[in-house]
Amino acid sequence: MAANILFRHLALTILDPDRSRIVSIDFVDNPYHGSPDEDAGELCTTSPTDGTTTCHRYCTAYVVSNGKPVTLALTYVRSDEKEADAVERVLDRVGTYPFDVDLLLADRGFYNERVIRRARDLATTVIPVKKKGERMKDKLDTHCSYMSTYRMYKDSERELRFPLAVSVSYQNDDRGKHGEVVRGYVACDLGDRTPTQVERRYRKRSAIETSYRLFRQARATTTTQDPLVRFAFVIVSFLLENLWLVLRWAVVARPRRGGRDLPEQFTFQTFCDWIRHELEVELQRRWETEMNGVGVPDAYASAAG
Repeated sequence: MAANILFRHLALTILDPDRSRIVSIDFVDNPYHGSPDEDAGELCTTSPTDGTTTCHRYCTAYVVSNGKPVTLALTYVRSDEKEADAVERVLDRVGTYPFDVDLLLADRGFYNERVIRRARDLATTVIPVKKKGERMKDKLDTHCSYMSTYRMYKDSERELRFPLAVSVSYQNDDRGKHGEVVRGYVACDLGDRTPTQVERRYRKRSAIETSYRLFRQARATTTTQDPLVRFAFVIVSFLLENLWLVLRWAVVARPRRGGRDLPEQFTFQTFCDWIRHELEVELQRRWETEMNGVGVPDAYASAAG
């Protein structure tokens, strides 16, 4: 996909190719109201959002640079394909980048045999497990943290062994949540670490909400049912986010000892407003509305003098 070439060009403008990176992958669900354009495979099912349970789904990979997410790759996800196929497409793109991937992070939606196999071939991988199946439930029925080995699809041709980190922590916050919390993680290539160390690594999967918030600020709205047009709008949104990060760091930020001074006033919203203004001037946008053909009544006009 040509857009991934643009993502690569923009990302490598600000990412040092000699420095290893932490890469996160995630699904982006764009809520959709209506019927498919051509076939049901265009739409995926999601949890109720904005009054609908259907969406167009995309898979994305990103790294965090200067506290902001830089998109590396993006692909469309159909409901009639296996999600692992979309993940492999994205990871294949990530594998073409010149930098080493130090750590690969994903949420429990990626707890899948094929995804784990492909991810661990690329880098050290941490993925939260799903709490289903008697064997996994037994592993998580504990009051102390420990490292173990888990056999997914045990004694079958698909059997997959991986290090399992079970971390036990305690909640005591102002939201009324108290008590023990047990979390399990796929910890490929981290079998020599403690569960606490594995969990800390997973928490490096940050800035994802920032990415989605910025993406939604720039996303164009449309009534078209065409999934390709809607996908194009999503691509433009993420490209604008990357372009803003490039301009913010390379053009606007002032060099100083220890790194560049990133400007707080050059926000993504400001950047989008500038582009919107230039487009309106270039396209000579005009606002129109139908008039009533009556105007001010004579009685009002005479009273006004």
